[in-house]
Amino acid sequence: MAHEPARIGGTIRFGGDFELDVRAYALRRSGRAIKLERIPMEVLLLLAERSGQLVTREQIAERIWGKDVFLDTDNSINAAIRKLRQALHDDPEKARIIQTVTGKGYRFIADVVERDAGDISRPSERDAGDVSLPSFLVSHDAGTQEKREAKGEEVGAKPLSRRWPILLGLALSLIAGLAIYLEGSRARPGPAGGRLRLAVLPFENLTGDPAQEYFSDGLTEEMISRLGNLEPERLAVIARTSVMHYKNSQAPLDQIGRELKVDYVLEGSVRREANRVRISAQLIQMSDRTHLWARQYDREVIHLVAVQEEIAQAVADQTELTLGHEKRIDEGRPLSPEAYEAYDLYLKGRYFWNKRTAEGFEQAVEHFQHAAEKDPAYARAYAGLADSYALMSTYDLGSATELMPKARSAALRALELDDRLAEAHTSLALISEHFDWDWPSAEREFRRAVQLGPNYATAHHWYAEFLAFQGRFDDALAQSEHARRLDPLSLIIAIDHATILYYARRYDRAIDQFLAVLERDPTFPRANMVVWAYAQKGMFAEALAQIEKWRRSVDDRWNWAAQVYVYGRLGRQAEARRALEKLEQFARQRPSDPMPMLSVAYIGLNEKEKAFAWLEKALRERSSSITALRVEPVYDPLREDPRFQDLLRRAGLAK
Repeated sequence: MAHEPARIGGTIRFGGDFELDVRAYALRRSGRAIKLERIPMEVLLLLAERSGQLVTREQIAERIWGKDVFLDTDNSINAAIRKLRQALHDDPEKARIIQTVTGKGYRFIADVVERDAGDISRPSERDAGDVSLPSFLVSHDAGTQEKREAKGEEVGAKPLSRRWPILLGLALSLIAGLAIYLEGSRARPGPAGGRLRLAVLPFENLTGDPAQEYFSDGLTEEMISRLGNLEPERLAVIARTSVMHYKNSQAPLDQIGRELKVDYVLEGSVRREANRVRISAQLIQMSDRTHLWARQYDREVIHLVAVQEEIAQAVADQTELTLGHEKRIDEGRPLSPEAYEAYDLYLKGRYFWNKRTAEGFEQAVEHFQHAAEKDPAYARAYAGLADSYALMSTYDLGSATELMPKARSAALRALELDDRLAEAHTSLALISEHFDWDWPSAEREFRRAVQLGPNYATAHHWYAEFLAFQGRFDDALAQSEHARRLDPLSLIIAIDHATILYYARRYDRAIDQFLAVLERDPTFPRANMVVWAYAQKGMFAEALAQIEKWRRSVDDRWNWAAQVYVYGRLGRQAEARRALEKLEQFARQRPSDPMPMLSVAYIGLNEKEKAFAWLEKALRERSSSITALRVEPVYDPLREDPRFQDLLRRAGLAK
């Protein structure tokens, strides 16, 4: 018969071979420790303390989370009891230790053997050995909070500064909460490859103001970045490009889990009204759709320094337990009001940079420059500038000789401020590759970038291209596959994977990959690279059909260059010449980097002298198209010519 254990030592035995050591906060069986997470352990302590008595669900919630916190009892308490039963090998149908009292609560019914009489109750939160969470990180059910708000009930508020103290502090807080949960997962078998996979879904903008999209997108990107750097050997975080696919999507979670192949999903929302901000987030385990925890932050927009210190201290108190060993989350340097404003401008810049348009790049540069002016020591602002100028060059949106030196200056400044910034190393690698043609330096920077940012998909993606340009196709495909795992829905990564296969002359596989992207987005421009794969296979009818589809949606210079090339290969000279006239007209209207299109067109017409003339001009102008010279199949008719070998030598691409 169960009975109340005496309060004289804090250790009891029950159920034959189980031992609960309160002082050590440990559960053992036959002397061997049983891994138990915080909430199940707290429930066990409470039930054992009141052995033989009914303990209601309300009492459990109050004991663990406090009176004023709303908890999803259907998930949190049920999950805790389920984990307890698993740890104690207790069948709910034939309970020996924990009895369910339907509709009321639970009762501890195990036979108890007393030892070391003492107070079995939970240690005080003021005790040095306390491992319970403070109220700052206590779980909230975001849905319940929204229901309370709808009923007009007051939700507690604490002072907060303007926007980005919230964003940075809350990102760290959410990371700490996730780390604490995942620390408890160490004893459970991990997925294949030994890494858990997490997706941070786009935080929903509930402000009603589209101009605040950068705020919610910025929070999403900040969470991805910080979680990705937490412990990449244990946790793979899906990249921004893939998760943004689900922005404003009604796709069910099980579909998202399948498509991204993740173990956990973090989702949330942002609401901002006048001087108040509310950020809600919840972590979901995809195997059984369990809501592991939820947290809601509701603050007044005041008192910058006080709130920054409050959040930093709360996070610092909770970062002892992380993914597999003690590892402190880097709280970064103390931020001034100017630094917060710079951070705000930085995320606006990334918002526009991710659009990958001429206008988007221009707006990104403007915001990154303003961020650097507000906080000259902010390395990420300079990394953003480097990325913007570098991609403007490779996207043919300006002269490489003007843009790339600006990109280099910004990347070097970023590294001077923070030499562990993976984004800056990646940018510098791209500049060394596409502008300097300094392949050893580029590889050194790419290797450093993937070492510092194992979850940074762009580093793996661009490194894969680098390897392909040198003909190292097996290594290139391995890096590309790594990037695809981190960013499985990225169309540009998928296209460049197909392009590597094309460079490797694996045309059938390349065509399949190109067509797979076209099925997902028939208007994605780079997918029309399939035309060149068709042409190398001699599938000219398919190439012309794709060119016609392309022309109906986009009338551009690459379209006309492809027509010249294919018609020239077919010997249809009149049609090839008409297309060449259109291409030359485009080149006169938009002179930025017309060299590769015209050289390819003249190769199709078998006019090698003109093709070489345009390639020479491309080399003089430091055109980024030169990087593919060694592996692009279109150039095969020129390869035996000594002039082509000289071009490769001057570009650093000779074997």
